[in-house]
Amino acid sequence: MDVPSMTGDCFTADRLLLFGATGDLAQRMLLPSLCALDADELMHDDLRIIGTARSEMSDQEFRNFAREALEKYLPADRRGGMADFLNRLSYQQLDATTLDGYKALAEKVGEPKHGLAIFLSTAPSLFEPTIRGLQHAGLDGANVRMCLEKPLGTDLASSCEINDAVASAFPEDRIFRIDHYLGKETVQNLLALRFANLMFEPIWNAAHIDHVQITVAETVGLESRVGYYDDSGALRDMVQNHMLQLLALVAMEPPGHFDATAVRDEKVKVLRALRQVEKGETVTGQYRAGAIGGQAVPGYDDELGKDSDTETFVAIKAHVDNWRWKGVPFYLRTGKRLPERVTEIVVQFRCVPHSIFAGKGATMQPNRLVIGIQPEENITLSLMAKVPGLDREGIRLRQVPLNIAMPDAFVGQHRRIAYERLLLDLIEGDQTLFVRRDEVEAQWHWIDAIREGWHTQNLKPKTYTAGSWGPSAAIALAERDGVSWHE
Repeated sequence: MDVPSMTGDCFTADRLLLFGATGDLAQRMLLPSLCALDADELMHDDLRIIGTARSEMSDQEFRNFAREALEKYLPADRRGGMADFLNRLSYQQLDATTLDGYKALAEKVGEPKHGLAIFLSTAPSLFEPTIRGLQHAGLDGANVRMCLEKPLGTDLASSCEINDAVASAFPEDRIFRIDHYLGKETVQNLLALRFANLMFEPIWNAAHIDHVQITVAETVGLESRVGYYDDSGALRDMVQNHMLQLLALVAMEPPGHFDATAVRDEKVKVLRALRQVEKGETVTGQYRAGAIGGQAVPGYDDELGKDSDTETFVAIKAHVDNWRWKGVPFYLRTGKRLPERVTEIVVQFRCVPHSIFAGKGATMQPNRLVIGIQPEENITLSLMAKVPGLDREGIRLRQVPLNIAMPDAFVGQHRRIAYERLLLDLIEGDQTLFVRRDEVEAQWHWIDAIREGWHTQNLKPKTYTAGSWGPSAAIALAERDGVSWHE
């Protein structure tokens, strides 16, 4: 679908309504992020935060609940003024599936001076009844914006249903679809690296780049996500949103401006240019019992308590069919129970066309740019350098890394939670780091085609031992092109 040019509304909300306020995300991310913003005096004094969920609580009980979450998940040096933050909080119990409680919720929210921002962190099945309830209570006016936490559907059709339901109450310029990876500092630094440095953009193309790797590796298994994950799998849980957003940022053309419309216009062009994946260009896997960090861990089927065909690992060879990237493979890899927790982008440049040092016995390696996103945020560029010596028996060259560790480069700056920036942007109405509907639908179109291919081919996940880098077929997927995964 075509989306008109929009830059979002301009009001700064003085009410923030959190659905799912007693859930895991609220405890680990939302409440700590908001408290940290408050400690840094980045939230207006008038901002009031209203939590809602099924649990019955008084305002004071919710504040006590929030205090426990902050003491557990927010570093002590970022809790300055926590008492003032807790005084911003209030709570209203709500069963989102019935209209009965929404009028009381609206009364709790009160009349904002400027506007209301709503953060919807609930099961997707509750999105539609919640929108109806908000409309019933008049919480859908021109001074209200809506933020949606993933998952936004399980395929294109279900995603369209959710987006249609939300669009019945809110126009696109007041809908904020969150992908917390876009709030990570190094992900944003990818744009600065490309578009604020003259040296990279002229060579950021198929003439100079051999391939790109994107890895999102987790050491954890199912944890508390048993029901959700078995219905989802690695492709829909990680590739459809986080990894395709990273790919789009790597591959996008330079936008004319750094604003919501220009940036997202270029991202959606990349997503629409993704070539349909062919047979043999994907590998799926499911972990079995093994060891992580010297500790024995059970297999997926043991954790689940039954047999399942859900993939916990996926590797894909993707292509972006446009002038800039024609012929450059993008290797995507994600999985659970892998040896280490790491999210990184590797840009492998081509070899120099001619080595003047070959006659002197020197061996060359192509330059490589590694952008680390988690657990550490850093950028490493490998360059060839001469090994010191008199070279009587030939010249020796060696790769030398140039490292930029973000915490070291910017001493005195907090290492912020990704949700801090995104919540602040929601309150202030900046959509640049949020995902537009046409992006979501382009992602699902590509993912649905992969799943349909698996179904047609009756492709079942290959097993891999927990603590390994996935099935051996994933190594072969890259190695048949002469490529090795960066590990």
